[in-house]
Amino acid sequence: MASLLGEHLFEISGQGPPPPKDFVQLVINKNEVRWTTWKISVRLECRGTAPKELKTSHHDFLHQKMLQQQVGAVFGQRILEHTISLCQGKFDYLERLPDDILLRILSYIQLKDTTLLAQVSHRFRKLCNSEKFWEQTVRNCCAEFTSDMEGLANAMGWRKIFFTLFHTSGSKEQQ
Repeated sequence: MASLLGEHLFEISGQGPPPPKDFVQLVINKNEVRWTTWKISVRLECRGTAPKELKTSHHDFLHQKMLQQQVGAVFGQRILEHTISLCQGKFDYLERLPDDILLRILSYIQLKDTTLLAQVSHRFRKLCNSEKFWEQTVRNCCAEFTSDMEGLANAMGWRKIFFTLFHTSGSKEQQ
C-alpha cells in the first residue's frame, strides 16, 4: 500500500514559540525528515542569514528526542504523534484523501452515522458540519428541490434548510 503514497508524505510550517519566534518548516518524505528554520530578527547581524536545515532518516528521527521536542513545541503533540507514526511506517490513507472525495464517500453513509463520524477527528467534525456536506445531504434527500429553495438555502444555510424541510414536512430521512 505504501506505493500509493507519493514522495512527499507531510508538510507543515509556522512560527516557533517565543522568544525567538523563528519560522520553521517540517517536511516528511518517504525516506527522510527535514527540519528547516529561518532566523527572524531585526538585528543587523542576522539579516541575510541562510536557513538552517537538518535532514535525518525516519529511523534516526525516532531516536532524536531533542528534535521531537522541537516539533512538539512548535506544532503541538498531535503533529509530533503524526510525524512519529509516519516515521514508523503507519500511514493514514483516509486522512490523506481530499475533502471532495471524502464528501462523496459521506454521501453513501446514513445521516445518523455521520454524527458518530464527526466525533472521530477535528477534520471529520469540520467536514460533517460543512455547508458542502449539508448541501449534498439536502440535494440527496429532497427530489423536488427547486431554485427558490436553493436561494433560501444559500441565504439561511443548508443545515438549517435540511432540518426545516424534514421537521415541518414530517418526512423521514431517505438515506
